[in-house]
Amino acid sequence: MKEIVVISGKGGTGKTSLTASFAQLGGDKVIAADCDVDAADMHLLLQPDFGNSEDFYSGIKAEIEHDICSQCGKCFNVCRFNAISLVKDKYSVIQLNCEGCGYCARVCPKNAIMIVEQNVGKLYVSTTKDNNLMVHARLAIGAENSGKLVAKVKNTAKKLADIHNKDYVLVDGSPGVGCPVVSSLSGADFVLLVTEPTVSGFHDLKRVYKLVRNFNIKAGCIINKYDLNHKITHEIEEYMKDEKISYIAKLPYDEAFTEAMTRAQTIVEYSENDLKKILIQSWDKIQNLVKT
Repeated sequence: MKEIVVISGKGGTGKTSLTASFAQLGGDKVIAADCDVDAADMHLLLQPDFGNSEDFYSGIKAEIEHDICSQCGKCFNVCRFNAISLVKDKYSVIQLNCEGCGYCARVCPKNAIMIVEQNVGKLYVSTTKDNNLMVHARLAIGAENSGKLVAKVKNTAKKLADIHNKDYVLVDGSPGVGCPVVSSLSGADFVLLVTEPTVSGFHDLKRVYKLVRNFNIKAGCIINKYDLNHKITHEIEEYMKDEKISYIAKLPYDEAFTEAMTRAQTIVEYSENDLKKILIQSWDKIQNLVKT
């Protein structure tokens, strides 16, 4: 089993649309894993059934038992994160501010404060509209530890790939270079970089590839909407040559991208156009690079 991770330095490059298309082209050889847990959206295209779910617990927060609390205010006085509020003579924890340090619980004379592990999201193992497996997750609003949830999604997908004898785990990673991206890259066999010919797109491509180099992972690149700025496209191509990033494809601007999304379809199932042909060739090229 090989793990292919699709990432981009910035949002809006078409990363998820391409990942979903490759998942469809891979068919039953692929388990799709949506590791963009902070803003998961690949389910909109692959339409999983959310068949199996489990709660994801990570991180700790303080909670006050009001029936025990004597309203002494010691917790309020020691909290350095402004996480304790006093409203109508009643102390409560502001969950978004709480860092889980536990100091309030240590000074409470009545043991009225509990440090509780938090339910911060859900993990799903689903069957897609094409009857293939998909692992995805949803992080709660304002919740932290997205990197740990990414690791959970990836590890679950790998186990299922081994059990069902799949050839690939295809990961839709987060944009940027933060903790979720680092977690997505860990253990990968190949990284597909998706970029666009804009100043910010090129800048963020350099930034994310600098991160990829630290993992010593083979990488390829797709330039989406390449015909919007031929000058920057040429600069990206020269950068790929210098850094020995494998050229996968250049995709022209095509409104079929948006039209497919509005119909909850991938590009490869939406129409028989040039984009579909290029993506079929790209998927073949990616598989050959992963095997070698």
